[in-house]
Amino acid sequence: MPSIFSRIVAGELPAYKVAEDEHHLAFLDITPLVEGHTLVIPKKEVDYIFDLPPAELAALHQFAQRVAKGVKAAVPCKRIGVAVIGLEVPHAHIHLIPMKQVADMNFANPKIKVAEERMQELAAAIAAKVPGADGSPAAKTAEKPLESKAARETAASNDARDAGPADAALDQLRQLTEGLYFVSESDAPLTVVSYQAPSGALDSKELLKLLNQPADTPVQVQELTHFLRNHTADDGVLGNVDLANRYKALQMFLKQELEDVQVYRVGSGPQLEAYALGKTSSGKLAGFKTTLVET
Repeated sequence: MPSIFSRIVAGELPAYKVAEDEHHLAFLDITPLVEGHTLVIPKKEVDYIFDLPPAELAALHQFAQRVAKGVKAAVPCKRIGVAVIGLEVPHAHIHLIPMKQVADMNFANPKIKVAEERMQELAAAIAAKVPGADGSPAAKTAEKPLESKAARETAASNDARDAGPADAALDQLRQLTEGLYFVSESDAPLTVVSYQAPSGALDSKELLKLLNQPADTPVQVQELTHFLRNHTADDGVLGNVDLANRYKALQMFLKQELEDVQVYRVGSGPQLEAYALGKTSSGKLAGFKTTLVET
């Protein structure tokens, strides 16, 4: 199964791209240590960076050098830290991290959450500062950071004129969740859902109305990354790295394509429903639901 990064290269998943050439790609980390945290990858899928042939390894670092100059020019910092961990995603990558102090490079630090609009601003600012291969200033700005293969195909198709952004998002969600099960004390499938968003904020009261649940039904709100942490971990409850990678891809899609994504745990034990929901660009609510069993 292709890695998450290979799917970004193929255009199947969106990313906040900052630089690209024939063999390399750079994009913002969606779970960064600091603002401007950037990932640099070879487009060819190689699990371990030091398995790259010497010439390709050198080319990757030369590309990373150009990107680092763009990051430093666009993001206030003293230095750009460089790290290779190699355990998170089975696709060689380099971390470029704007640093004001050594502690900014500590991967044990909690990851920060950066708003989508700010991520777009950072991507555009960095892209505008990345020099060309000959060292000259960048000639163009970043691609639209949230463009995906599904979105491009929808825009290009004359037959899809009646399909809104929500439909494209739902189609992608169906592909990403197909065959996935959430593991609690029993296994439950992920089911794609969509609702008309309330005019105001999605609080517990409005959610229960959408779900036709009694007004006194308990609702607990949880951050998506925390909710999925045992399923995105390579050594998590799924016991399968490929499945964990699929959950990582789903998490990335939800955080990049939808706004204000949260998980809503509805009901009380031993069985309750969990809804991962966010707003689409058309203003609808979309995401997935599953069943939790907790005794």
